[in-house]
Amino acid sequence: MNEERCIRVRGVERSFGDLHVLRGVDLDVRGGELVALFGPSGSGKTTLLNLIGALDRPDAGQIEVLGRDIVPLGERRRARLRRTQIGFIFQGASLLPTYSARENIDLALRLPGLGYFERRRRTRAALEAVGLSAWADHLPEEMSGGQRQRIAIARALALQPRLVLADEPTSGIDTAATRRVLTLFRGLAQAEGITFVLVSHDPLVVDFVDTVYDLLDGQLVQRSTAGPEAEPQPAAGDTIWAASLSD
Repeated sequence: MNEERCIRVRGVERSFGDLHVLRGVDLDVRGGELVALFGPSGSGKTTLLNLIGALDRPDAGQIEVLGRDIVPLGERRRARLRRTQIGFIFQGASLLPTYSARENIDLALRLPGLGYFERRRRTRAALEAVGLSAWADHLPEEMSGGQRQRIAIARALALQPRLVLADEPTSGIDTAATRRVLTLFRGLAQAEGITFVLVSHDPLVVDFVDTVYDLLDGQLVQRSTAGPEAEPQPAAGDTIWAASLSD
């Protein structure tokens, strides 16, 4: 983790009609930090994630991402930021049903204009990292829900983003796979300085992140007991993954 601030949120408000979801939210996230957002369904966790990821705009307040004030940016610049700097892991995987696992990842890598051989290298490394190399040519309908979610994780990480925004990234994944994914996140944060903001209901996440917030009544409250019980070390395959993406 470094002292460079990756995310700065000040006084952010967001309403949908008469429903006030966010009421003056403040948040600071440093580069390479892992942050988890908890809260009941409908509390605004995904809304906050979408605002940070330039998928939505606040009604009031400031949002800086990677040193840039994103609120006044036009749609073209916001789209470029999303394509090149931010990896998204959406709840429910959101894979294209007629594309194989490999093709779903490759398509995401085409958006920033990467060449064929670089896309192939990153795709292989991403599939290996989530333990699904053998499923590269399978369609989403041929995989379990947990496998589809892991492909979505691989797709986001293959972009080599500076920031990853993940909405329930361990949803539908068994405990062993969850630990592998979270250990991978920690390894990438430590080796590459990638920042992770995770929305979750999974209590296991708490053991792997640096800071935990609860979103209650439209505001963030930091838990005093946040932080990993111990520094989980990347597995051998995850170390290779981190190294391969920085070649």
